[in-house]
Amino acid sequence: MIRFGWISLLMITVFASCMPNNVKQEKAWEKYFAADKVEGCFMLYDNSHHEFKVYNLDRTQQAFLPASTFKIFNALVGLQTGVISDTGMVIKWDSVTRSVPDWNQDLSMNRAFKVSSVPYFQEVARRIGKDTMQMWLDSIHYGNSKISVIDSFWLDNSLQITPDEELGFVKKLYFDGLPFHKTTMQSVRDVMLMEKTPKYLLSYKTGWGIVGSKQIGWIVGWIEENMHPSFFVLNFESEDPNIKIPEVRDRIFRGILKEEGYFQGKK
Repeated sequence: MIRFGWISLLMITVFASCMPNNVKQEKAWEKYFAADKVEGCFMLYDNSHHEFKVYNLDRTQQAFLPASTFKIFNALVGLQTGVISDTGMVIKWDSVTRSVPDWNQDLSMNRAFKVSSVPYFQEVARRIGKDTMQMWLDSIHYGNSKISVIDSFWLDNSLQITPDEELGFVKKLYFDGLPFHKTTMQSVRDVMLMEKTPKYLLSYKTGWGIVGSKQIGWIVGWIEENMHPSFFVLNFESEDPNIKIPEVRDRIFRGILKEEGYFQGKK
């Protein structure tokens, strides 16, 4: 079955309306990726002005493991099914000491999302179960919808999704366009809010996965200024074992947004 992602649908609309300038490929953004010697892509859609900018269009159609960006989907299904009662629901620490200190404690869903706790959301997935999770993956057409092991399929490269599809997914989430209760979607939007200032609201989820010798970095979400949302997706990869993915991720996406005039409250 052929699935059209956000770019594909937008391009059809653009060409049908004879306004190809609405989609702009930003070669200038290459400098942000070159500075850290990574290969990647960035997508930015300004919803209020219907302006769509992309760097590395070809990569936006390639599929990658979603890594921790899948926590958005996992949280939606968890809340919808009642596996997560609310964003304050605590799952007890299993007493296994892990490399991320913030994970080694009892965590609420809100806190687990903020610190991107893998163990918390693995337990959520186990409680949801494979059949129910598969039903929701198929219903929403999330990536290739493939499950291997229920508590690791978004980490082991069986589940894959394109940057294009990620952008469409978070846009639907923002506008209540997914088949979940509105309260469920609002709760997930609430936990995605990472920065709140008088000038902007920044909501996103990061991801960091490993496939063979490659490390994959993600950020997906939106920024709001004056109640106008713009949606973005960053995806990149590196074979450098010493690369600091969180620092590179932050540097690229903030650099591009700043260059495009965000964080000033003027959008």
